[in-house]
Amino acid sequence: MSRQSCLTPVPGGTRLRLRVKAGARGSAIVGPHGGALKVTVAAAPERGKANRAVLELLAAALDLAPSALAIVSGATSPDKVILVPLSAAEIEARLRGARPR
Repeated sequence: MSRQSCLTPVPGGTRLRLRVKAGARGSAIVGPHGGALKVTVAAAPERGKANRAVLELLAAALDLAPSALAIVSGATSPDKVILVPLSAAEIEARLRGARPR
């Protein structure tokens, strides 16, 4: 299944729609889920811990520094939009390489 529906090209990169489950057993990029990319993080959703964990997880998968990513919407919601300084095609390629089959 393609992640294209969760990627929107914008000036300066791509907006990536996420559905985040905080307080999960572990941190992982699960896959497409209702027009977003589902992500789980073990961090609790308090005082920005889950948001930091999401940025760290995505940064590692995309081979970027966490500071290169920005939450542009949904900082207090499980539905988030992240600005990634890469093209949609590059995000697809890097996430495909990061997830075991």
